[in-house]
Amino acid sequence: MTSWEIKGRELVSCTCEYGCNCQFNALPDKGHCHAVAGIQIDEGHHGETALDGLRIAAIFKWPGAIHEGNGEAIAFVDESATDRQRNALLRIMTGQDTDPFATMFAVYASTVTKMNEPVFTKIDLDLDIDGRRGRIFVKDYIETVGEPIRNKVTGADSRAQIVLPNGFEYAVAEIGSASSTTSGPVQVSTKDSYGQFARLHLNNHGVVRA
Repeated sequence: MTSWEIKGRELVSCTCEYGCNCQFNALPDKGHCHAVAGIQIDEGHHGETALDGLRIAAIFKWPGAIHEGNGEAIAFVDESATDRQRNALLRIMTGQDTDPFATMFAVYASTVTKMNEPVFTKIDLDLDIDGRRGRIFVKDYIETVGEPIRNKVTGADSRAQIVLPNGFEYAVAEIGSASSTTSGPVQVSTKDSYGQFARLHLNNHGVVRA
């Protein structure tokens, strides 16, 4: 196993209502899970290969609950990555060089039966974790916008968090609202549903906790 570690930020948009039942070991409220994710790697490495400043994204589509499998996915890797960096990122994203089920990458990869060819392209990310605002844009593939949940009476921003002391993705996530439209082989459409904004610190053994 090649050791790796990344620190970064993410925006995830999925079909569940605010809160996302999956975060509480429950079934998805729509009966299926469709999701879009974008990650900015602020610091990272895979063995001797530096990953600082690179971006990745993905689209997922499961016909039922994630753990039931039969998912389809497509991965996007920063066009500026070298061949070594591309290989490193794809190994991390597909759960390789990782303890079994230790990260969301490993868990999700184990439930995907159709993995489309990866796309190496420009990934535009705008991520404000504390402000619960963000955007994922991949030309011809992804348009995701995240914003705060708003009070139905006053319109004021409303703040909520999910804390997972033993989670496989993050320690704390800020919860917002997100809308996504995708094109290409994996098509997803969400409107004002679950938006997850989180700081990530992961390695081949799972979430790194302070």
